Amino acid sequence: MERVSVGLGGRSYDILIGAGLLSRAAEFIAPMAPTKIAVIASASVAGLYGEALRRALASMGEVTSVVLPDGEAHKDWASVSTIVDALVEARADRKSLVVALGGGVVGDIAGFAAAIYMRGIRFVQVPTTLLAQVDSSVGGKTGINHVRGKNLIGAFHQPQLVLSDTATLRSLPARELSAGLAEILKHGLLADRAYFDQVLRDLPALRDCVPDALGRAIGGSCRIKAGVVARDERETGERALLNLGHTFGHAIEALTGYTRWLHGEAVGCGLVLAADLSARVGLIDATAVATIERAVEAAGLPTRIEGLSLEAAVDAMRGDKKSEAGAIRFVLLERIGRAIQRTVPDAALRATLVAAGYV
Repeated sequence: MERVSVGLGGRSYDILIGAGLLSRAAEFIAPMAPTKIAVIASASVAGLYGEALRRALASMGEVTSVVLPDGEAHKDWASVSTIVDALVEARADRKSLVVALGGGVVGDIAGFAAAIYMRGIRFVQVPTTLLAQVDSSVGGKTGINHVRGKNLIGAFHQPQLVLSDTATLRSLPARELSAGLAEILKHGLLADRAYFDQVLRDLPALRDCVPDALGRAIGGSCRIKAGVVARDERETGERALLNLGHTFGHAIEALTGYTRWLHGEAVGCGLVLAADLSARVGLIDATAVATIERAVEAAGLPTRIEGLSLEAAVDAMRGDKKSEAGAIRFVLLERIGRAIQRTVPDAALRATLVAAGYV
């Protein structure tokens, strides 16, 4: 088992990474002495791991189970209301615990419900997708989508613990595994060239779920993100760099109703667009852009989005929560391994979108 600590003073917590941790959940949760536990899972994950987690926690007392519909389209108020209603029905109090079992969507919804129930109760992340294990379960960002944009409604609410059982990744479809690789590539691109190069070498093994490669990637990404979060918990500066590829990716998701691509697929395409835009404003050269595009392709991710409205995309990006007074702030690359945040000329943005297939 590997332990990565997120240093936030009184809100510090550990990320535990290893195979078989789900069955040991009580060992790590019992010290929290929760009065009641509510396990929140999507329908597909509940069928795979819900009963195993309930058995693991049964010795600790009453466990309430809430099963949500699968998919980003259900990252909404209705799902939050379902969780809050279940907490009220179970008479959960401020010493109760919400456990999020599943991918990033469930983690975001369950964490947000925990943040607003009784003005905030504790929660634990048990991520079962690669994307959630390397990114969304770490850092305390919780929330839901609005029809006008992704994650526009939410709160910072740090978990008490992240329990990443790498054995759960063997049940992932290839597409879901590739989606997680987008966030792994992102971490290397923005913070660590040596890590990015290691990930490139490991991509075939990662796509085959080779344990050693997974351990290196999950631990490496968690260490990068934990460091950034510890230095800038509320995203007033450096943490915004973790949004590399996401301004483009969120616009793709919003314009397609969160149904066409997985989040990681949209981010993967967004990394290529961010690289292209970085070159157009004179930050990186064509060789770096080609390297990034090849990496995204090798991860099994899309590099273009065909047929979406250019004007609608620009409008969606202006409504992104990272924009300021309508000015779109992009995370761009000064080089592979170093990112910056800045606005760009409108002509450069439009040229990038046209090259990517927007009309």
